[in-house]
Amino acid sequence: MPLIRLQKVIAEAGLASRRKAEELMVAGRVTVNGKVVDRLGSRVDPERDKVAVDGRVIGEEPKVVVILNKPRGYLSTASDDRGRPTVVDLVQGVGRRVFPVGRLDLDSEGLIIMTNDGPLAHGLAHPSREVPKTYAALVHGHPGRQALKTLADGVELDDGKTAPARVRLLGAHGGNAILELTIHEGRNREVRRMCEAVGHEVLDLKRTRVGPLSLGPLRPGEFRHLTEAEVESLRQAVGLIPSPVDVPDKPPRGGRSGPGPARQPARPPRKTR
Repeated sequence: MPLIRLQKVIAEAGLASRRKAEELMVAGRVTVNGKVVDRLGSRVDPERDKVAVDGRVIGEEPKVVVILNKPRGYLSTASDDRGRPTVVDLVQGVGRRVFPVGRLDLDSEGLIIMTNDGPLAHGLAHPSREVPKTYAALVHGHPGRQALKTLADGVELDDGKTAPARVRLLGAHGGNAILELTIHEGRNREVRRMCEAVGHEVLDLKRTRVGPLSLGPLRPGEFRHLTEAEVESLRQAVGLIPSPVDVPDKPPRGGRSGPGPARQPARPPRKTR
């Protein structure tokens, strides 16, 4: 596994934000393999190095992995300095502090994995692992063959050409089209920018799959613990060795807690303006 900045390892373990992690390092409260490390540029291998904060070793606590169907209007982050709702607000009942893997923008919904397993989170999010992520997108108008080919071959964006993608036309909705796109890069708002680049604005976006894991019947705002087999399949997808996972005896089909949205009936994508 590539070396990772020490403050990121601490943040991904759910112990503190990156900024707070840097403060802990400067204060001499972080050790790596028993030695204090206070240099902010330090990097470690989270699978080999023993990182501890105030003597508490990262990675010794049971690992928890849950899947959440993120609703619109929630930030894919652990906290927000402006007090806006985040995905963490929706999973208060999991029993451990977990953080989101990757991001879905505020106006998108769908599958997001949340965990306290830093190496797994890093592997799923890192572009080099090429973990596929599948989206259903309602786009304005009906893309022609050339637009679909461009999406599949790679689109020129302001931060470079995208990697090849799998693209499938699922059907029509009103005067618009529903596309299924599978990508693995994870750039900021990548699917939206790809579709806009070929002249078809995204009106509605939902992530339905990450690697071997699909969203299933979870409604917006619901979550569930992954089974050991599901966690193992994710770890295999990113090349990690098996790791003990804290799984309830009878994982719930779904759950809600905190100020999350009320259950919503299944519905088709929004109609165009």
